[in-house]
Amino acid sequence: MALLKRARTLGKAFILVDNLIVVFGFFMVFPLISLHFVDQLGWTAAAVGFGLGLRQFTQQGLGLFGGSLADRFGAKPLIVAGMLLRAAGFAAMTLADSPWQLWLSCLLSGLGGTLFDPPRSALVAKLTRPRERNRFYSLLMMQDSAGAVGGALFGSWLLQFDFRWVCLGGAAAFLAAAAANACLLPDYRVAARRAPALASIRTVLNDRRFLKLVLTLSGYYLLSVQIMLLLPIAIKQLTGTPQAVGWMYGLETALSLSLLYPLARLGERHFRLETRVLAGIALMSLSLACMAAVRQPLAAFVILAVFFLGTLITEPARETLVASLARPEARASYMGASRLGLALGGGGGFLAGGWLYDFAQNQHQAGLPWLLLAAAGALTFIALARQFGPAAPRAAKQAA
Repeated sequence: MALLKRARTLGKAFILVDNLIVVFGFFMVFPLISLHFVDQLGWTAAAVGFGLGLRQFTQQGLGLFGGSLADRFGAKPLIVAGMLLRAAGFAAMTLADSPWQLWLSCLLSGLGGTLFDPPRSALVAKLTRPRERNRFYSLLMMQDSAGAVGGALFGSWLLQFDFRWVCLGGAAAFLAAAAANACLLPDYRVAARRAPALASIRTVLNDRRFLKLVLTLSGYYLLSVQIMLLLPIAIKQLTGTPQAVGWMYGLETALSLSLLYPLARLGERHFRLETRVLAGIALMSLSLACMAAVRQPLAAFVILAVFFLGTLITEPARETLVASLARPEARASYMGASRLGLALGGGGGFLAGGWLYDFAQNQHQAGLPWLLLAAAGALTFIALARQFGPAAPRAAKQAA
């Protein structure tokens, strides 16, 4: 028992370090793509949004297949290969001077993510006990916020010299993460037993309640991905400086470090996981509706604070709810399939957000994208409320 406890402790410590490097490298590049190609080079937001959506859809839409491979072969080889492929995608982005080259680099980045993301998520579910899982997800989110602001600030500083330095910096971070996983990560099995990849896929596809939940969450991701497309553009336009994107993530970090863990503990004691998911989505939808009327930077940052608060409430509860429904014999496959909503909602959010931005600019209706996004959030709230019903699923109650 002592050895098992030590293994769990060391495994969780490694996940925290690894997660910080990965988040830092990702946010060094992706939030600045729209600023560079749309704001600096004058590309259409729809073309850039297609590239971002392609990365999102590739990484998350193929997550079930990446997870099934991890269930079969273990986490380590998939994680290392995926991070090397992500680094290659960032390196290829340095050569992008036409939309198809940007799309190709985003595709490579997404394929890398579909290999490393499901096994990393499955490791969290494997190494944490149900009673501590919600708090560990909260710690990861706090790290995400710190890594995001650090990466965005460093990327914004590199952007002053050349966007190619931004991409090379992100590639270097993922090369470092790949080396750390290759040298330090034990050969963990993420599934209770090794089964053929197709058998794991069938197990997930036959779980209709699980699939219905993750697909309905597409609407949540439709809202959340605007932090990498429309919100950076809006903040830059209101403030007149790309460094404001770093301030935006700084605000998220401040809120995460001060509120995330207390909110998680409060939620554990007094609210169901489903209630917290719904409350967060309601705040996110309301804040995006208010963005339609904002004209001053200070008001925009106040609204952003409400939006970030919604994500702080929703995300740990969503991750805990999804992990509680994953079956041990196909753990990585479940975690990969849980990203289907992110594939559809995230990819659709980038595509729709980019197209709506271009259309609204041409029609001089700047508030239109925000109102339509808020409406999508309201529909998601209604669909989830009907799905959850008056009684929480048994697994979710146990996890909480």
